[in-house]
Amino acid sequence: MRRKGSLPPRWKNGKNRSKDVRIFLDANILFSAAKSAGAVRLFLSELTARSHQLVADGYVIGEARRNIEAKFPSALADLDQLLAGIETSEKVSGPLAPQFLPDLVEKDRPVVSAALQHHCDILLTGDKTHFGAFYKKTVGRLQIHSSASLAQLIDNRA
Repeated sequence: MRRKGSLPPRWKNGKNRSKDVRIFLDANILFSAAKSAGAVRLFLSELTARSHQLVADGYVIGEARRNIEAKFPSALADLDQLLAGIETSEKVSGPLAPQFLPDLVEKDRPVVSAALQHHCDILLTGDKTHFGAFYKKTVGRLQIHSSASLAQLIDNRA
């Protein structure tokens, strides 16, 4: 793992390279952005406005959809609208190799695997329980961030 809080590789070539940054969204980020027009939805809009590429795969989309259907079925249209504005893939990635983040719970390993397979620079997750120990750390080329830590990283670049 790379040093805590260092910039993603694509940001090291100067401030104008930010449009190349790919951000993989965990299911809880999709869920939060779909269920209300609050801080998470606004943050995703800001990331898109700054030309960052938001990405999700079938695994996280399926989990977000199941949770929205169970808890906030009226927000399904908002989820679909959100997904229409990001890069999505029906493909579900395979499991993450055991040498990467061996302490990560099994159900979250496909999330990291998908982010890596989609050539993302950042995994954005609100799952502090399972990912909190990995916030601001790097696996391969992938940095793991909460919304707060990513916002801070972006603000430090401005």
